[in-house]
Amino acid sequence: MTRAIYKILSVDQWTLAQSEGEIRGAPIDIEDGFIHLSAREQVEETAAKHFAGQDDLVLIEVDEAKLGETLRWEVSRGGALFPHVYAAIPCSAIIHVWPLRLSENGQHRFPWTAT
Repeated sequence: MTRAIYKILSVDQWTLAQSEGEIRGAPIDIEDGFIHLSAREQVEETAAKHFAGQDDLVLIEVDEAKLGETLRWEVSRGGALFPHVYAAIPCSAIIHVWPLRLSENGQHRFPWTAT
C-alpha cells in the first residue's frame, strides 16, 4: 500500500530544488543525514511544531513508490513511524506542490482542509 507522504520546504528551498532537479533537504535534513517527511496524518502537526508562523512555504506530495530503498519508516515524534529518505529526492518523484499559507487564525491552510 502506498501512502501519501509530504515535505514542507520554504519557497526558496523549493526554487533551488527545481533548479537542481532534486530535493537535497533543508539544513536540519542535511545535519541529520536524511530528509524528514511526514505522512498525511502527521504533516499538520509537523507544520505547527517546526514551521509555526512561516508563510513562505510549499507543501510537496512525494510518490512513495518512486523512492525505492532510500525510504525508511522510522520511529520518531511520539513513537510514531515517520518517512525518512536517505538520498536526494528527484523532482520526478513529486506528485503535487501547493503553497502552504497561513489562515487568518495563524494556522497553516492545507489543501484538504476547509478554507
